[in-house]
Amino acid sequence: MARRNAIQWFALTVTIVLSLMVQPSFSIYCDEDNCYDLLGVTQNANSSEIKKSYYKLSLKHHPDKNPDPESKKFFVKIANAYEILKDEATREQYDYALAHPEEFFYNTARYYHAYYGHKTDTRAVLIGLLLILSSFQYLNQCTRYNQAIDMVKKTPAYKNKLRALELQRTGGVANRKKSNKPMDKNLEEELSKELNLDIKGTEKPSVWELIGIRFILLPYTLGKLLLWYGCWFWRYNVKRAPYSWEDASYLTRRSLRVPLDSWISMDESTKEDLIQRRLWEKSNFESYVAEMRKESKRRR
Repeated sequence: MARRNAIQWFALTVTIVLSLMVQPSFSIYCDEDNCYDLLGVTQNANSSEIKKSYYKLSLKHHPDKNPDPESKKFFVKIANAYEILKDEATREQYDYALAHPEEFFYNTARYYHAYYGHKTDTRAVLIGLLLILSSFQYLNQCTRYNQAIDMVKKTPAYKNKLRALELQRTGGVANRKKSNKPMDKNLEEELSKELNLDIKGTEKPSVWELIGIRFILLPYTLGKLLLWYGCWFWRYNVKRAPYSWEDASYLTRRSLRVPLDSWISMDESTKEDLIQRRLWEKSNFESYVAEMRKESKRRR
């Protein structure tokens, strides 16, 4: 019983809300008034009749002709009504809203699109959106990088590097009592600039990585990519030339799904062995995977 009452109250609430929303579906054009009634014409009136009636009313209620405040308010209403009815597109939308007041969201969307959509340059909106996204992206990069730098500076390894660099510059021998004292902040900042902090996963903020710059350079990037694929296809698929060291490295790294940083830090002999295996060929890759599994089981 309580559940049924709750459902009834919910349905009543939804009905009241919808009934309140139905009214503005056509009143968004001329508020609570009817645009045709404001101009004193019928809904079947043609554009000439609407124009004639508007000019007649505007001469009577124009602020320069009639100083009455109420007349001034009425002039604003008839001017708005005329703007709506003089254009065939907006008049058709208004007539549809009068005939279908229950389609609140559809009528409202059409109204705002007609009056505000064409006034906004799509290019300006796109540029503004890219600027906002790029700004947030750059701030996020700066925040992450500064946080990583602060964490590195708190590690003992970093402090030892600073001490070693200080001794190297002074050419002296460390004093045990002096080495226990905290380093001067100005000196620490000066020495830290000489250290190359390598922080994996956090790179220095760069404008070239921003989404806005990448979007601007998108045609150049796509052209460069197409040229690279074209050269690759011509060299290795048409001419059947042997793979160069760089291209073989790329194919090997892609087959093993090894990140570029990990590949660069890999031993040269290991790289050469993997490349000679030609792992980009399916049979060779499957043999390599089977071999690695056997080696893993043997170690266990």
